[in-house]
Amino acid sequence: MSTPAPSNPIPSQELASTGIPGLDDVLGGGLTSNRLYVVEGMPGSGKTTLAFQFLREGVRRGESVLYIALSESEEETRAVAVSHGWSLDGISVRELMPTEEILQHSEQYTMFHPSEVELSEATKRILSDVEELKPARIVLDSLSELQLLTGNPLRYRRQMLALKQFFGGRRCTVLLLDDLTITERNLQVQSIAHGVVRLEQLTPEYGAHRRRLRVLKYRGMDFRGGHHDYIITRGGLEVFPRLVASEHRQTGAIERLESGLPELDKLLGGGLEHGTSTLIVGAPGTGKSTVAAQFAAAGAARGEHAALFIFDESENTLVSRCEALGINLSKFIAAGLITVQRIDPAELSPGQFAHAIRSSVEHDHAKIIIIDSLNGYLNAMPEERFLIIQLHEILTYLGQQRVVGIMIGAHHGLIGSQMQAPVDASYLADAIILMRYYEAKGEVRQAISVIKKRGGNHERTIRDFNIQDGRIRVGQPLRGFRGVLTGVPIEEGSAAASSTERRRE
Repeated sequence: MSTPAPSNPIPSQELASTGIPGLDDVLGGGLTSNRLYVVEGMPGSGKTTLAFQFLREGVRRGESVLYIALSESEEETRAVAVSHGWSLDGISVRELMPTEEILQHSEQYTMFHPSEVELSEATKRILSDVEELKPARIVLDSLSELQLLTGNPLRYRRQMLALKQFFGGRRCTVLLLDDLTITERNLQVQSIAHGVVRLEQLTPEYGAHRRRLRVLKYRGMDFRGGHHDYIITRGGLEVFPRLVASEHRQTGAIERLESGLPELDKLLGGGLEHGTSTLIVGAPGTGKSTVAAQFAAAGAARGEHAALFIFDESENTLVSRCEALGINLSKFIAAGLITVQRIDPAELSPGQFAHAIRSSVEHDHAKIIIIDSLNGYLNAMPEERFLIIQLHEILTYLGQQRVVGIMIGAHHGLIGSQMQAPVDASYLADAIILMRYYEAKGEVRQAISVIKKRGGNHERTIRDFNIQDGRIRVGQPLRGFRGVLTGVPIEEGSAAASSTERRRE
């Protein structure tokens, strides 16, 4: 027997936007209004910047907002805003720092410890400002000052419970900033807060700081867990939510992306299917990037947008090299059908890279994504331990968005059977195009073959491949050779003749 639905369902709670779209995405829409939250992080992690974005969003919505500074002067606070090009118009700033008089009067308290008097005065001013301004959003910066004033954990917890009850009765959404500078960590506020967001700052051995955030707690909300990369730019925090491919499922008819080269399309069984990923591997200089650019140009010619993320060469080099081969990328770039984004290895974070791909798909409606190359991707983030898992998530996401994903991987070495890839990504790809050098008749030649293709038939032959006279040429199958993939093939006719001669002798 089924249970009847309640006659008076609980109404959905109103959410307050943080003013940071990526953070709202992580939180499931924003912060539940009229609750108390903790934002913690070491100095320099961006807590104050986040807080002002939260308050500025309130001003934009016509709300009264209040910033209470316990450890910085109003002049320092306004300097933070100026550094981001912000105006604090509409934000009430209250400075509760101890004055220089405390240096003279601190020894005049006889019955009470100075911190007790200071705590009482600070609390009175906070309550008075809230009663006067009736703010909908409040930021208290920082908790470490209150913790030092209270003196012991029990009093600190009681003080925070009293403030929580007071703010809740005034319909305030409160951010408490914690700079984690006190050696003895106290989790009292975390236990009573409705949610806790932690900002982390990492220092790799080379390159810029890496920053990431994590939601430690958020009552009653299905937030996105795990670490999420973010950066601090002029204008505030930009958060890149962790990519979860299962949230982006789509269905559609199977379509193929043709390269515009009949022999190559025949080798691939008609082309590359939308929603699949292809790995093009081979030695440096075999034409991997050129083949990928050919697919991008062919798609753009049919009106499909392509996005190229390049690690190993500049956009000018790529465009000029392709122009010499008759692949007119500049025309499609000018028309907005192809975008080329140069990735700076020293500044990249995995979350930022995944967000750039997601933005190309969802905002620019890209149908072709090219990563050139996996070697650059791995070398750009040498201290990251889970890049292959993140790459798997990216490719799964592209597949569910019905996007053609093309990855390029360069083998170590030029020729022979001992060539190795820097990472085994073959199991991630739906199709693998192998490009090799081989020696024949005193020349170094090139060959192309498809050694794997899920979901469709493909040609099993090894075809001749060369770039000459300003054109890409995919030739006929190399049926007269054996051992092309080893790099030193044997011509079948010559081998048979030699064998016959040896038997005669």
